[in-house]
Amino acid sequence: MKIISYNVNGIRAALKKGFIEWLTAANPDVVCIQETKAHKEQLDLSLFEEAGYPFHYWFSAQKKGYSSVAILSKIKPKHIEYGTGIETMDFEGRNLRVDFNDFSVMSLYLPSGTNDARLEFKLNYMAEFQQYINDLKNEIPNLIICGDYNICHEEIDIHNPKMKGVSGFLPIEREWIGKFIASGFIDSFRHLNKEPYNYSWWSYRANARNNNKGWRIDYNMVSEPMKERIKRAYILPEAKHSDHCPIVVEID
Repeated sequence: MKIISYNVNGIRAALKKGFIEWLTAANPDVVCIQETKAHKEQLDLSLFEEAGYPFHYWFSAQKKGYSSVAILSKIKPKHIEYGTGIETMDFEGRNLRVDFNDFSVMSLYLPSGTNDARLEFKLNYMAEFQQYINDLKNEIPNLIICGDYNICHEEIDIHNPKMKGVSGFLPIEREWIGKFIASGFIDSFRHLNKEPYNYSWWSYRANARNNNKGWRIDYNMVSEPMKERIKRAYILPEAKHSDHCPIVVEID
């Protein structure tokens, strides 16, 4: 099974940039989308169905044009879980999970910490999310959490490791994602790829993408019981519908 995670930075804008044509060519089984910035009523859903994804699920923020996640699937899930049930998290539409027969896939959009108030919100979200996942793994041990974590884990994951005072590479954020992985997850890309200069997000400023001045903040985290099922993991920087690019994991 081929699973793609993609922060599209606005699904309506991405559609205008050839997202459907790209999706048809990439042909994943499941696509986890973050930052759709849309409610499904604002979209022509037949576009996704005609592209081969009859099963599509949307969990949107209360605020229109903000945040929001979705999952497109060729395969019908046996259950769809909208949100986490935690009120402080769910109003921004950041978590959506589909359950298949022997594993589950979640689309996650972790908050950014662009100012003091949002950093506090992010840190609280991270703490609540960790507890939620600790409990969820008891029920669903085979879990893949795909998404934009808004954190670079190691120095290899950022073009300028000196940026330790910037949210996304703060010591407290890096410590959290390290502990999250240690709690029973595999960073599927880094598990199979040790090379530097692999990123999934680039600023729109200073020609960052063309110069590959990027950050790797998107992850397909695979729970430990599925370790032997990870066959490939890679990044698709040539897809340019967003300031992010898609990331892929292939599971046996």
